[in-house]
Amino acid sequence: MELQGFRDLIVYKKSYKLALDIFEVTKVFPIEEKFSLTDQIRRSSRSIPANIAESWAKRIYTKAFVNKISDALGEEYETEVWLNMSYDLQYINSDKHNQILSGYNEIRKMLISILNSPEKFCK
Repeated sequence: MELQGFRDLIVYKKSYKLALDIFEVTKVFPIEEKFSLTDQIRRSSRSIPANIAESWAKRIYTKAFVNKISDALGEEYETEVWLNMSYDLQYINSDKHNQILSGYNEIRKMLISILNSPEKFCK
């Protein structure tokens, strides 16, 4: 199957789904976290699929494509930090933390794989 667009990428689909999960989980975070932790984790989680989409538009230039995938990877790592902080502050339970973290572990591996073989995606 040939990829028609960024929406066909498994890493995009999974990261988009996790961003929606993060949004739902953070709805119950304390109000004092609204402009800090809540906004930060929502922003970084949403930036992952957004950067993947941008990378697709730039895939005619390998370096630009790699740069945007690298940005997505950076946002993935940042999201993990906020996720761990949410757990340590007891805003999410162990099961939810492990479930979401497992998803991000998978996304990280996919992004690293793409970075290691960008020619598979670039024109």
